[in-house]
Amino acid sequence: MIGNRAPAAKAMERFGIYVNRLRSGLPGDLLAVIAGALTVLAFAPFNLYPLAMITPAALFWLLNGISVRRAWWRGFLFGLAEFACGVYWLYISIHVIASAPLWLTFLIIAALVAFMAVYSALACALGVWLMPRAGRWRWIVVLPALWTLLEWLRGWLLTGFPWLSLGYSQIGGLLKGYAPVLGVYGVTLTVVLSAGLVLSGLAPKAKLRSRLVSLSVLAAVWIAGGVLASVSWTHPSGEPLRVSLMQGNIPSTIKWEPQSFQPTLDLYRKMTEAHWDSRLIVWPESAVPDYADEVWDDFLEPLEKEARAHGTELLIGVPTEDPATGAAYNSVISLGGHDGVYSKRHLVPLSEYFPLPTWARRWLQSMNLPYSSFTPGAANQPLLQAAGYAVGTSICYEDAYGNEIMQALPQAAFLVNVSDDGWFGDSIALPQHFEIARMRALETGRYLLRDTNTGITAIVNNQGGVVKSLPRATRGVLQGAVVPYAGGTPYQYIGNAAVVMGCLLLLLAAAWRRRQA
Repeated sequence: MIGNRAPAAKAMERFGIYVNRLRSGLPGDLLAVIAGALTVLAFAPFNLYPLAMITPAALFWLLNGISVRRAWWRGFLFGLAEFACGVYWLYISIHVIASAPLWLTFLIIAALVAFMAVYSALACALGVWLMPRAGRWRWIVVLPALWTLLEWLRGWLLTGFPWLSLGYSQIGGLLKGYAPVLGVYGVTLTVVLSAGLVLSGLAPKAKLRSRLVSLSVLAAVWIAGGVLASVSWTHPSGEPLRVSLMQGNIPSTIKWEPQSFQPTLDLYRKMTEAHWDSRLIVWPESAVPDYADEVWDDFLEPLEKEARAHGTELLIGVPTEDPATGAAYNSVISLGGHDGVYSKRHLVPLSEYFPLPTWARRWLQSMNLPYSSFTPGAANQPLLQAAGYAVGTSICYEDAYGNEIMQALPQAAFLVNVSDDGWFGDSIALPQHFEIARMRALETGRYLLRDTNTGITAIVNNQGGVVKSLPRATRGVLQGAVVPYAGGTPYQYIGNAAVVMGCLLLLLAAAWRRRQA
């Protein structure tokens, strides 16, 4: 027996040396890049959601035995690869559609990707600094708390960019059950906690009991998520309403051209006239490519009269303008019942508004770059009324901000999001955005009507499940039913406060432990 143990021990020792070499220096940096790139596969349209747990676990393992500075670098490489692969589609909107020079396109995208990578770099560097020794405290407490807090920070700092937050990848998995309770950042916390538990459960030097405890907790987290996913936090408050969602599929390259104006109006008018039997008809973002006042007499007012005659109500995406100030808004108007206007509050930087001085605006004009400059809508706008119910309305990018969508509750009986993702072609941006929209339905316990110009137009139920949808890059009308809901989810009442405070307490506990060590 003794003779047999020696070769086995030597083999394990050689394996450990090989692993350490793999983790050190350039090979470890390369592995961080690979892990970051693979993370994108956890999100739509690939939907390999377990990767959202596996790739952070690989990154955390790569932090063992390295300096704070090297940890920063590896976290940065991870984030750089993740966002370079995950938001490459910005190239389409900036260069292909907006006709920006290639050098400027790459400069803008590189700056954004590098800035986003700073968050994962900070998580790794602070994790190694706060807990120098690798082990359960670093993997299960410090890194999950830091990662979640920095994702939350990324979601609102400098107007925020919450794209590729790990929680969104779980919309099809068991962990989605935490969304109505703790929101998307609570789901992120369970994902990164799972990554730490995997490392702790597989740690070669850990005692068997410690491994079993870690793996048992991991199983409990996922089972609890599945149980929570079966809970109905809200309840129907009325009969299903027949709805029709218009997907015009008008290319962004021609949508605003003068020669496309009348054909666009004729198209949506014709699509609408075939569906006057619906209780509610929705048009996508900026379906009418002109200010509402400019087309009111000849187009919108006659359309409203016809809607009233049929007992149908309309929600139409159309720009509006304040005649007194000249301010322009990206809006949705309701017609045929309780007329109203909702103006987009959360604008997209360097797309819908340009926080630049006059000389910079002139430079943009000299480069022949098409740009617009909208004014944000008021923070506390009254909810639109449609088909006899209050509606939680959002426009395009606004559905990426759960705390803002929650402001419509509990009054809103269902959600409506209008969008135009045609700026990103038929890229993965469309299913990524749809994944985010589905999370809002799950968090609020409300049906979502999502109407887009080029896709993905869909009806989503109160559990975030897709009831019906239209294919991308096609012209059509999605007919179906929306069920009004009442009541509230726990997340509606506590927001992100519970997750943020919980993460801060975990970090305080880790700091105390480090001081005691």
